[in-house]
Amino acid sequence: MSYAFILSGGGTGGHIYPAIAIADALRAEFPDCSILFVGAKNKMEMVKVPQAGYAIEGLNITGLDRKLSRRNLLLPFRFWSSIGRSHELLDTFKPDVVIGTGGFASAPLLYAASRRGIPFLLQEQNAYAGLVNKWLSPKAKVVCVAYENMQRYFKKTRIEITGNPVRPTLMNVSASRAEAAKHFRLDPDQMVLLLLGGSLGSARMNSWMAEQLKELTAKGFQVIWQCGPRYFETYEVYESESVRVTSFIERMDLVYALSDAIISRSGAGAVSELSILGKPVLFIPSPNVAEDHQTKNALALTERSAALLLRESEMNTESESLIQQLVEEINHPTGMGERLKQHARPNAAQEIVELIQEILHEH
Repeated sequence: MSYAFILSGGGTGGHIYPAIAIADALRAEFPDCSILFVGAKNKMEMVKVPQAGYAIEGLNITGLDRKLSRRNLLLPFRFWSSIGRSHELLDTFKPDVVIGTGGFASAPLLYAASRRGIPFLLQEQNAYAGLVNKWLSPKAKVVCVAYENMQRYFKKTRIEITGNPVRPTLMNVSASRAEAAKHFRLDPDQMVLLLLGGSLGSARMNSWMAEQLKELTAKGFQVIWQCGPRYFETYEVYESESVRVTSFIERMDLVYALSDAIISRSGAGAVSELSILGKPVLFIPSPNVAEDHQTKNALALTERSAALLLRESEMNTESESLIQQLVEEINHPTGMGERLKQHARPNAAQEIVELIQEILHEH
């Protein structure tokens, strides 16, 4: 039997890449299935999803600004018009199951599916549940989560701890260090530090890295610096023989193979990928996210001595000692990377597909 699935979620890579990983697993399980993505117009999913080989429809929906703005006043009109468009897509595509991975982009489609009685599954990446998933969870068949104790957010719904799906190319980093060093034009015999500021980049992490660069290279690090597309023109001047500055990294398998340590935001996708990798990590949570969920994500690991944590408010006082801890962990490992690996759920996408199969059999 040929099934049809709609996946909806977006705005950031943290919502997009888990959806793509689920779609890949669905395609592997049901080779004849039809898959459609639904996201928000002018957001990164409109580029990244087609690059992954899937069709996508964009809705005229935006997120809620934290301060009063004209865009907030237009939000109800855009939301209801997007619900109307979602009903049209449901009529045309006739999905057997809808999968939501969070973010404002998923709200209209999932709401429309709930009104029509179309079964849907939610995937919540963070230790603090997102607004859309909390709102829609009572009608969901199941909510797939990555952290324990999530029943406080989803009291009326079945919860399954599956972990966060990650891109298949990151499941087994088989690239050699020599191959990766050649790709990035770096010395394979010298330490490599990777800076990840999230899919869109981070203004604060970029300015901090510019301040730390001289000290890092003095400690023997080569640096691969993913600064984000909007910041590339500002920071490309820091490129040197031992520093690579890039707006976005396509070959994550190579950069992970080469890196000895990573400094990263602690969005759910990054945490899941780095857990599978199992290398020394310093997390710098973004404070500009709902309910400070990135700090909660990081604390779930740092409390088990599985990673290091640097808050933005402590960048001026704690940076030097924490970077030194990274160096010591590389040279004299204490098991931090192995403890991080214990948090990994490498089969998350397959487990979610098994739950989708249950839903299909129920209907």
